[in-house]
Amino acid sequence: MKHAAFLLAIILAVVGCRRTDVRDFTISIPEMTAGDAQAIAASLAPYAGVDKTSLKFDPAAKTLTLRYDSMQLAKKNIEISIAQAGFTANGVTPESVGAHPKGK
Repeated sequence: MKHAAFLLAIILAVVGCRRTDVRDFTISIPEMTAGDAQAIAASLAPYAGVDKTSLKFDPAAKTLTLRYDSMQLAKKNIEISIAQAGFTANGVTPESVGAHPKGK
């Protein structure tokens, strides 16, 4: 009987595990201009957790809004990837990740 209860608990735990956790994320990119969308999108291309169809660039507000799966990727990974492309992302600077700032 103990084994049956233990097995049932394991099954419920596995069945109840969350497989995705899709969230919206807005990133402040102070250096962004209208022509930078392609470079920023390319920096996010390797990440399966980013919904590439959700990328919404707002050069006037200097922001990027996107959807990502937090079970596959952390916000910090997204910020670092953008910083590696030469743009400050929510305060993560290119210099802090060993990259050259855009335009330098």
